[in-house]
Amino acid sequence: MTLSIYTKEFSQNIKLAYPVILGMIGHSLIQIVDKLMVGRLGATELAAVSLGNSFIFIAMSVGIGFSTAITPIVAEGHAAKNDDQVRSAFHNGLFLCTVLGLSMFTVIYFSKPLMHFMGQPEEVIALARPYLDWVAFSLIPMIIYQGYKQFADGMSLTKYSMYAIVMANIIHVPINFVLIYGIWIFPKMGIVGAAMGTVISRIAMVIAMHFMLSRRQELEKYFQGFSFAELRKSVIRKIIAIGGPSSMQMLFEVALFTASVWLCGNLGRTSQAANEIALSLATFTYMFAMGFSVTAMIRVSNQRGFNDFRKLIVVARSVFLLTVIIEAVFAALFIVFHDYLPQFFLDTKDGLQAHDNLEVVAIASQLLVIAALFQLFDGIQAVVLGALRGIQDVKVPMYITFVSYWIFGFPISFYLGQYTDLGAFGVWIGLLAGLGAAAIFLYLRFENVTRKLVRDNDPTR
Repeated sequence: MTLSIYTKEFSQNIKLAYPVILGMIGHSLIQIVDKLMVGRLGATELAAVSLGNSFIFIAMSVGIGFSTAITPIVAEGHAAKNDDQVRSAFHNGLFLCTVLGLSMFTVIYFSKPLMHFMGQPEEVIALARPYLDWVAFSLIPMIIYQGYKQFADGMSLTKYSMYAIVMANIIHVPINFVLIYGIWIFPKMGIVGAAMGTVISRIAMVIAMHFMLSRRQELEKYFQGFSFAELRKSVIRKIIAIGGPSSMQMLFEVALFTASVWLCGNLGRTSQAANEIALSLATFTYMFAMGFSVTAMIRVSNQRGFNDFRKLIVVARSVFLLTVIIEAVFAALFIVFHDYLPQFFLDTKDGLQAHDNLEVVAIASQLLVIAALFQLFDGIQAVVLGALRGIQDVKVPMYITFVSYWIFGFPISFYLGQYTDLGAFGVWIGLLAGLGAAAIFLYLRFENVTRKLVRDNDPTR
């Protein structure tokens, strides 16, 4: 095959991916706004928000990962013009997302005592507990929103989630401002106000998605007659069979990077701060890979619905290639500007903290060199996972991610970070090793499964 066979698919890939990417950036902006506004209240308040969010991120990874099961089923049914399959996946998926949202809220609400076992200062815990109550409640609308989003993605309508996120950001800033600082008739609520602002903006996201999608003429048939009579055990089992392993895949990766924060924290505040800077930059570029992961899932699911498995391979490889090109550009930027990018996060001329800040910049610049390398592996594993979800192959990839991150990557991070002079650099070598192993073995899995699909469905045999 010539390269043009893949490159001619790029425009369709980008058309589907860019709204998803912008939507993910919008999600991050909500968190960034919280940090910027809460930061003005003091270091204790900011630490409390960070502590509370560490619980939320784990729950969100489970919820978002599970909800991805809706997209391939909807996309397959949409391509095959099977309205019953689309409707059933949407209704049953939305029901399961609602149940999961309530479950995640309950788990996080009753997990607050764990804060005392994490060695956190009591004044931080005292602020974090009421904050966590409210922000945990926001998991309910957040995961319900994911049900709508994954349905829309499956119908190749990726712009609607972007519109909802933009709207959420527009209302989030003023609501946060009046609730955090106390403006006009509103009392000063501090970080609890930030949590309430998150709840309100996420409820608004759900309302916006329902309104926009239900008013679209070709989707009206999927919004009529919501009832428990629509629930089907077979469909629920299918969604759980795909969503359960998918949620674990995301959880394993999120937990690995959360562990890197803990490992770098053990090395000292400068290593922890450097790790946070490098992770922030790497997370931004990862959003592009996640956008193309959704694209791979949608387009591969469509080709599965068409029963065109040779085209499926071409489409998937085109997404892989485009992702590698984009991540290679980011990698080059990280290498060229690794000494400069960390300086945007700190004031190296601050006389009181100049020494520490310079040390943080020095460590972070080293980490960005590693981050440049794992951009490629991180991007590959993300889009290949998306393609594998598109062909509804999730169980073996779940085992691959667990082994790659926790049997291979984490021990390397732990040993090099804690028992050698490499410090945070050693921790990130372990992250690179885990992502590299995941990318290689997931790609081999994709090649093996798709070759078998072609053989089993070849009409010339």
